Amino acid sequence: MSVRQSLLAILDQGPCYGYQLRAEFDRRTGSTWPLNVGQIYNTLERLERDGLVARGDADEHGHVYFEITDAGRLEVRDWLSSPVERSAGTRDELAIKLAVAATLPGVDVAEVIQTQRRASLAQLQSLQRAKYAGADPDGPEELAWALVVDSMIFAAEAEVRWLDHTEQRLALHPRHAMALELSTERPKRGRPAATVVERAQRDETQELSR
Repeated sequence: MSVRQSLLAILDQGPCYGYQLRAEFDRRTGSTWPLNVGQIYNTLERLERDGLVARGDADEHGHVYFEITDAGRLEVRDWLSSPVERSAGTRDELAIKLAVAATLPGVDVAEVIQTQRRASLAQLQSLQRAKYAGADPDGPEELAWALVVDSMIFAAEAEVRWLDHTEQRLALHPRHAMALELSTERPKRGRPAATVVERAQRDETQELSR
């Protein structure tokens, strides 16, 4: 989640002070990712340093308003018109946990999966209850909140499907055949070999450049 670009996009609607920015961010995301005021002002200071916002004068209540600059507006346009790129190096804790557990002798991976499935299903049910608790599904704030919740529901559903797939796949392999003992080979120093994802991305880039 880009706090920087989100705050810039809000400031593109008009000058705001810190607490106001936090309230506006919450309105647009259903308070799903609450920001503290310290985080808001730290981000504003970096935006000001980068020439994307300008600090105005304080009003009679002591609120210091920040206003977006032309460079800030350009960054907002670039952000909104560009796709969100998922980093190939992002580590998924659950995927790593199950991959490691599947190779450890004496670990009941089926129980690990069952434990996670119960937690994932509970989260999914909680999200579904929250979605249908809205009072005005046609209101702008409710719609923005519903979009965020829908994203979380789809992610939770995908996680449950992946757990089912993992369980079925592991069932095809004898448990003893999956265990990995510690290797006796000394690892070589230097940069690790490219991962499968990195090699696929490199091949795709080379193909597109032809």
